Amino acid sequence: MFNLKGKVALVTGSSRGIGKAIALRLAENGVDMVVNYMRHRRDAEATAELIAAKGARCLVVKANVANDDDVKEMFVQITREYGKLDFLVSNAASGVLKPVLELDSRHWNWAMDINARALLTLVQQAAPIMPKGGRIMAVSSLGAVRAIENYTAVGASKAALESLVRHMAVELGPLGINVNTISAGAVDTEALKKFPNRQQILDTAAARTPLGRLTMPEDVADVALFLCSDLATMIQGQTLVVDGGYSIRA
Repeated sequence: MFNLKGKVALVTGSSRGIGKAIALRLAENGVDMVVNYMRHRRDAEATAELIAAKGARCLVVKANVANDDDVKEMFVQITREYGKLDFLVSNAASGVLKPVLELDSRHWNWAMDINARALLTLVQQAAPIMPKGGRIMAVSSLGAVRAIENYTAVGASKAALESLVRHMAVELGPLGINVNTISAGAVDTEALKKFPNRQQILDTAAARTPLGRLTMPEDVADVALFLCSDLATMIQGQTLVVDGGYSIRA
């Protein structure tokens, strides 16, 4: 059911956290990988070693997904190495955590570029080498639809990301390409350590989650694997929430 041998996937920001978990889960199921990173080379190489240990090929590419030239060069390498791309997971994210009145245009543009616009550039490069049956996924967060303290710029960029996915789903559907969003709840990754109230966020999420535990990177990876499979053929333009039920609580 999840034998994806012969497929090729790019997961952006896959040196650590959710991206790493998705890359490993796909590799376990036969997918050859492209691990993308911007700053953490050693982590990316360590992830590549784990992928190789699972019997999959791996290409490691340094690229800032907010930079169009970097993305184009990354796809030159992907095309040279594999000749195609079956799965694209836009996971790399960044942003400034500040109150609304302290944000400036630089903060806003950075969050929008790396969290939302990057998907546009990635898809424009990926679609020409993506065969029918290709899958595109964007990793979002509950901040796209909920107000979170100091999360204004990032939350707005994630909302833009989810809207972009819906528009892409309409345009790319006739090409046989599925486009969807995975929205993760509170996941204890390196990114969350930047929140000054990190422990409060984790404690609140754990207490309010009906399933009684925090969402793990591997939980998100399982949904990514499902979306890559034939079981998800008719899921298009949707946002799948992975949070153990946290977001349904009033």
